[in-house]
Amino acid sequence: MGGGEVGMKLSDFLKYDSIVVQCHDNPDADALASGYGVYFYLKAQGKKVHFVYGGRSPIQKSNLVLMVSELNLPIEHADMLEAPELLVTVDCQYGQGNVTKFDAGQVAVIDHHQISGPLPPLSEVRSNLGACATVVRELLRQEGMDVNADRGLATALYYGLLTDTNNFTEISHPLDKDLRDDAVFDRSLILRFRNANLSLRELEIAGAALMNYHYHEEYRYAVAMAEPCDPNILGMISDLMLEVDAVDTCLVYSVLPFGVKISVRSCVKEVKASELAAFITEGVGSGGGHLEKAGGLLQMELLEKEIPGNPPEEDIQEFLVRRMDDYFDDIQIIHAKEYNMDIAGMTAYKKRKVPLGYVEADQIFPTGAQICIRTLEGDLDVRIHKDLLVMIGIQGEVYPNDRAKFERSYNRLDTPYVFSGEYAPVVRDVLEGKNVSLIPYAKTCVSSGEVHIYAKELNHRVKVFTAWDEEKYMLGKEGDYLAVRVDDPHDIYVIERRIFHKTYERM
Repeated sequence: MGGGEVGMKLSDFLKYDSIVVQCHDNPDADALASGYGVYFYLKAQGKKVHFVYGGRSPIQKSNLVLMVSELNLPIEHADMLEAPELLVTVDCQYGQGNVTKFDAGQVAVIDHHQISGPLPPLSEVRSNLGACATVVRELLRQEGMDVNADRGLATALYYGLLTDTNNFTEISHPLDKDLRDDAVFDRSLILRFRNANLSLRELEIAGAALMNYHYHEEYRYAVAMAEPCDPNILGMISDLMLEVDAVDTCLVYSVLPFGVKISVRSCVKEVKASELAAFITEGVGSGGGHLEKAGGLLQMELLEKEIPGNPPEEDIQEFLVRRMDDYFDDIQIIHAKEYNMDIAGMTAYKKRKVPLGYVEADQIFPTGAQICIRTLEGDLDVRIHKDLLVMIGIQGEVYPNDRAKFERSYNRLDTPYVFSGEYAPVVRDVLEGKNVSLIPYAKTCVSSGEVHIYAKELNHRVKVFTAWDEEKYMLGKEGDYLAVRVDDPHDIYVIERRIFHKTYERM
């Protein structure tokens, strides 16, 4: 299964007696953590299980040696393997070039990378997640196992996610954010692991990258290449580069045999690092993260279609610089509180009478509380007041509303609210650090037919800083819709194309 709701269960493994959990060769922290999570579950169920990795070399990187030692990970380096009844490959896919192929009666796959070939019936590949640790945490949770019940397990999974998302800078999916925020880990161990992460050779790589860079004076961005290194080193280099007074955004990259790893940084609100990373990798890989820090991977087989042949390093840099230029060219920035929308050429629409959810925020949190509403579209920071309502759209999109405006625009229904999206939105209490699902508090409403807007289809990219959030913008891409309410000329926002026609109709 690739990328939807969890389908395979860990309990599906329990019918086998001899089981081997296998990481990819030269395992990283995420492979060790996620493999240990599967081992931990099977051992708790009384199964005979071994935890192994193959390849030429045993684990040598100092932070990983320390991780194995301090967390007592029962992992073995194996040259040969007596065929088990079940072999579970974790953080990799059976038959890939980065994993030693051992014989087994049955194979299962747990991974978060792009699907590279046919998968066995027992598989759970969640390519939209930042780390395999998150996949395993969800599988454990489905079996009723709380990872925080064991501090070592929680620490391993947290560290696996931290390292595979470049110090959390490449997180975009809310399930990754939930693991990051909820794990009860050993802070002193994480500090030790992180402080054992840089070698003298990696220090030289960082220095060389900072000595050679491309700079765009008008757009105030820098691009630099680093020799192949750990993703965390890329992040460190880009962090240092962003400290330069003339640099607002930067991209640091490293050319690897299978692709180009990038690290992106931004210190201006007009550029979300996550969005820039997604733009750079569009069509040739994947990227994401959060407002200030992000990253991604350009897959070599896809990049070669853009740059014919075996692309030399100078052509790769030229491609990246061109993408950076394209990002800053031809984009409109709208600050809704100050902007006067020209409705000429826009079409009048009204909202369809489709059931939506709404939550009266002060029924959950006290007035004045600072909360973070977490959805697939990103995080939205708001402060609770007595007239704040949180709307839940047909795809799970969440947006704030004012009580007076709500009463004018919607009719309350007695029917229970049913959520059918991929990720049920949650609210995180910033002070308490607790996640609360919105769904149990949601009630149903339907448009009264009085929600009237002007809208037009976009033929270029637009960033809208809405009246309710002047620090984070809504991104509109070609094909999306720019909208403004008829009764509030400064209530300007973007509606995704896939949502627009389901929720609005022409007047």
